Amino acid sequence: MLIALMTDIHGNREAFSACLAHARSLNVERLILLGDYVGYGADPAWVVDTVRTLVSEGAVALLGNHDAAIDGSDEDMNPIAQEAIRWTRGQLGMEQRAFLADLPLVHEEGNVLYVHANGFAPRSWHYITDTLEAARHFSRVEAHITFCGHVHVPMLYHMSNTAKVGSFSPVSDNEIPLLPTRSWLAVIGAVGQPRDGVAAANYAIFDTARQSLRYFRVPYDIVTAARKVREAGLPERLAQRLEEGR
Repeated sequence: MLIALMTDIHGNREAFSACLAHARSLNVERLILLGDYVGYGADPAWVVDTVRTLVSEGAVALLGNHDAAIDGSDEDMNPIAQEAIRWTRGQLGMEQRAFLADLPLVHEEGNVLYVHANGFAPRSWHYITDTLEAARHFSRVEAHITFCGHVHVPMLYHMSNTAKVGSFSPVSDNEIPLLPTRSWLAVIGAVGQPRDGVAAANYAIFDTARQSLRYFRVPYDIVTAARKVREAGLPERLAQRLEEGR
């Protein structure tokens, strides 16, 4: 089975639409969304409604920290993120907010764990940005494979049977075998606000039969997405991030 993994959509309608279309062109059979549907972007209501429809059709959707902040605290966010969340609250209706509030933190299927931020303390929203943090994850999580988002930069960590942890930046459209002799932690990157210097949207496909992972970069209408951010009166930096991919 081919499972599309998408995360950190952040109200970016143009990027999400492009990734969904790309996944469908590759005959993806399932969709698992790893959180952060809102925040930063100008189309949070459309994104949430689209996610709700996808869930009704069988997709799995998890809770991200920006989703949790809609009816929770935003005190741990930076000022730009706080401004975007406070604007977003005014764009969502009660049903949309209730949908976000009811999303689960984690999803498990056999030896595979799906989560927004990390597997060892999902609600802490702790970032995994290096091999030390990845080692912390591996030491506390039993899953053979973990998929997460939150960081906005695609990265793949692995641990050998001697507990040696390594990492590498995945190349787009390159099949990566998730060998059974290692444990794996795949940071998928971001659909709606990439931060690795590549402005194209980012998602991945997990092939359960081949036990392999393939990352993709998908071009989308960045000009329109950035224009909408500016027209909404959101911070200028949020439009620039889309244009710069960082």
